[in-house]
Amino acid sequence: MTDAKKITVFSMTPLFPDFAMGGGQKQLKKVALYLGEQGHKLTILSTQRDGSMIPFKWHDNVEIQPILRFKQPYPEPYFTPIYHIANAIRDVGNALVDADIHYSHDGGLIFPYVYQDIPSVISLRSILFAETLQSGFLFQGDEWILPSEHTRAGYEAAVSQFSPTVGDRMHAIHNGFDWDKYSYSEPDTIFEVIPREIQDHPILLFPHRPEPPKGIYDVIQVAEKLVHERGWTDLRVLVPRWLDADSEPANRAYYEKLMQTIHTAGLDEVFVFHDWINDSLIAEYYSLADVTMCIGSYVETFGNTPFESLGCGTLPILSRVATYRDLLPDEHVDRVDYRDVDSAVELAHTILTKKHRTSPETLNYLKSEFSLEKMVTTYADVILNVTKKPQLPYTIPQLTDDTRYKLSPWCYISEQYGIYHDFRYEYQADNQLIDLLTANPTGFRGGDVDADTLHSWVDNGFVVPLIAG
Repeated sequence: MTDAKKITVFSMTPLFPDFAMGGGQKQLKKVALYLGEQGHKLTILSTQRDGSMIPFKWHDNVEIQPILRFKQPYPEPYFTPIYHIANAIRDVGNALVDADIHYSHDGGLIFPYVYQDIPSVISLRSILFAETLQSGFLFQGDEWILPSEHTRAGYEAAVSQFSPTVGDRMHAIHNGFDWDKYSYSEPDTIFEVIPREIQDHPILLFPHRPEPPKGIYDVIQVAEKLVHERGWTDLRVLVPRWLDADSEPANRAYYEKLMQTIHTAGLDEVFVFHDWINDSLIAEYYSLADVTMCIGSYVETFGNTPFESLGCGTLPILSRVATYRDLLPDEHVDRVDYRDVDSAVELAHTILTKKHRTSPETLNYLKSEFSLEKMVTTYADVILNVTKKPQLPYTIPQLTDDTRYKLSPWCYISEQYGIYHDFRYEYQADNQLIDLLTANPTGFRGGDVDADTLHSWVDNGFVVPLIAG
């Protein structure tokens, strides 16, 4: 083993002894435990929240100090009194004084001067939230970790316009899973949260926050067609209520509107809302279901749900958005174009009718390519071997007629609908752009396109300039 390191970790998101608010926090705990077990000392500074107000340990070598006072609930954590921000800067800076390495999990720390004198690694788990994006553009550390090639390509396409060599510091490390945990588990304890009679029904699972980008309204449409057109009158759709469902009037109003939509569709008995599922019960939860629905527009940077569901035997249906497009080969997962409700209905109907479960070939692929051991050892390799590098140079690119452009990594061409844009959540049937991209797969010359048209494509994010490093 290498010499023991002192690692100070920043987490904008609250952390808990036995609960994770999302996939990013699950990954942090896995990496932290591995490093702790190797003898390294980790101090993790996180944001306070009810249930996470006093220090605790995940391991003898991994201490969590929930002392940061960023705004809760997420998002807009910096919408907090100015002294909380000043205190956070000082607290993190003081924690770095005796540290060997700084690791920022999911960004959020947008002040480079706090960590500029210590080897620093950043892992950006989101490509949506403002603080994470700011961290990406402002980061002056030494190594980047991204959870997928889609995310790495997105950040590189954007940031390398101003710092062309930034891609040399980027590493795509896929999430890994404990496949002993995420395997078929006979439902039992889960019935303390969900009515036991649910097991007598065909079940669609919606294991996400019930909000539009995650696809809740799309799933309502799918369920409506399955129940009223395909004869699945005894269908049940399981949906967890998010932690903050009753905390604010706006949240309560949202749930009231959602329930009214379900009522209008004649699905009052079909949709079953329940408490958030503890991580210890998640395998039983997936195993209970027949189909897991992942058909929203949310720009996942990895997306654990399809993998966890497959490991437990339940087939997911994915929309072709962000990482869902290519993280798994076509032979291992079913996909539909976003908003193609009819195709989602057809796939769900087939899976329900034929009672399909995850194949042995898919399980073997998952265990080979997405192992927990591979993930934590690769993370550890990047974090422990980080060295202080020269400051990244930032310049403003000068675009000319000879500048070449390519399709943005957050877009893809759908044969059915045109160019889909992950951040606009829509298609554009632009035949001129499609023909140009098809004829020039490595990039087209800017001077070969009308200036106003090119500006529109760049301005709306359909293409990005290729800046030489």
